[in-house]
Parts: sequence; structure tokens; C-alpha cells
Amino acid sequence: MANELSGRTVVVSGATSGIGAATARHLARDGARIVALGRRAKRLERLREELGPACHVMAVDVADGAALARMFAALPPAFATVDVLINNAGVALGNDKAQDADAAKWQAMVDTNIGGVLALTRLLLPGMVARDRGDIVNIGSVAGSWPYPTGNVYGATKAFIRQFTLNLRADLLGRNVRAICVEPGTVRTEFAAVRTGSSASADAFYGHPNLMYPEDVAEIVAFCLRLPRRVNINMVEAMPLGQAFSAPIFADDMAELEPPPHGGGRQA
Repeated sequence: MANELSGRTVVVSGATSGIGAATARHLARDGARIVALGRRAKRLERLREELGPACHVMAVDVADGAALARMFAALPPAFATVDVLINNAGVALGNDKAQDADAAKWQAMVDTNIGGVLALTRLLLPGMVARDRGDIVNIGSVAGSWPYPTGNVYGATKAFIRQFTLNLRADLLGRNVRAICVEPGTVRTEFAAVRTGSSASADAFYGHPNLMYPEDVAEIVAFCLRLPRRVNINMVEAMPLGQAFSAPIFADDMAELEPPPHGGGRQA
């Protein structure tokens, strides 16, 4: 398979940890230039130091469309033509059923999970269309397709991502611009700790040996991007072998099938 990524500029949101950081590293190894976005400046700087001069970082909240526009207008020339957008930034806040939920947390999820995707897509898609070349990869979740208790608004935002991607495909028909939705199941990241506010709860949640790792999702993203331009993967649903659907119900009698990729462990 030809290297579709060498020399291309890839924007990755939510690049300070988890799937975003793993994807930035993976695509950089494939020869891409990386524009890494996130809210935690120190983590972004560490990523930039790791990836070297082919990485440019932006400390920004993707829900702030005006700040995004200013920063992209000031991109260094080597990064100014964006070929690929990875809409990965997202939050899951709270672990309550709808009748007990915090409305402010609902709004924060809508602002980031939907608003951030819309802001970046609207900012970068016109250039791709004008050049008649580009790729948008939206990181959704199986929570957007499968219901589970307490998944109320988080799942709804991910359902939006799935449908928005499919509608982009319809709008882009006849253009050399691809729109791809990747829907992972449970991945070992800091996501559960952020959602529950408890590292102990996250450790219990991620205790099953056969969950996916961020590097697994990064490999799926890279695979979709490396395919010939005539191929558009509309949607990929990828589950850990020990998980059958969105609810955190796992096959507890399965032994660990293989060691973590790249010698990794839980993401911090």
C-alpha cells in the first residue's frame, strides 16, 4: 500500500493524551507533518519535543471558534496547507442518569464534542474542496450507535458525529475529499477518570485485560488514510474482543490474548 501520508499536513485535535496523542505519533512516523491541538500546553510541548520540527502545537479549546481562526491564520508556511483533519477532541462528563444529570456538564459535552468538530470542519474544509483533495476523520464512539445507562448526552453527541460524517459524504460526492467516522469501543485512556472524577473507578473500569489501546485506534485511522483515493471508509466500528456492545459488559473469563502494543500500559 502506498504511503498516502508522507509530506502531508495533519491536524489532530485532542492531541495531549490517549487516541489523539497516539494518532499524532503514528502519523508522524509515517512521514506526516503534525499540527497538534489541545488545552494542556505543557503536554503539547512535550509532544512537540518528541516529534521534532515536523510538529507544530496549538494550545486552544476547540470550542472557541474565534481562537481557532486566529491561530490557523498564523500557521507557519510549512503547515499552512492542511491535508487531513482528525477531529478527536471530546469529553465525557459525569456518570449520572438523565434525571440526575448536571445540565452544565451536558452543555460542556455539546460545546466540545459537537461545537469543536463543527468549528474545525468549517474552518478547514473549504480549503480542501478548493484544492480538490483532503481527508476528514471524525472520532466517534460506539456510544453513538448503542445505548447504555448514563450515556445520555455523551452518546447523543457521538451519534451526531456519525450522522454528520455521513452527511459530509453526501455533500462531498464528486469531490476528492474523503469523510471517515471511526467508532471505537472501550479504549484504555484517562477518559474514565475524567468522567467519574476517580482514578480508582477508572482502574476498576479498565481492569479487563483485553480492552483496546490508543495505538490500536491510531492504526485504524492510518489504515483508512493509506487506502487508495478511490476508497472511502464511511464508518468503522472497532470493539475490543472482550466487549460486545456499548455498555461496559465484558467477557471476564477471557485470558489476556497478547501484550499491549509498543509495551504500553494504561494511558495517563
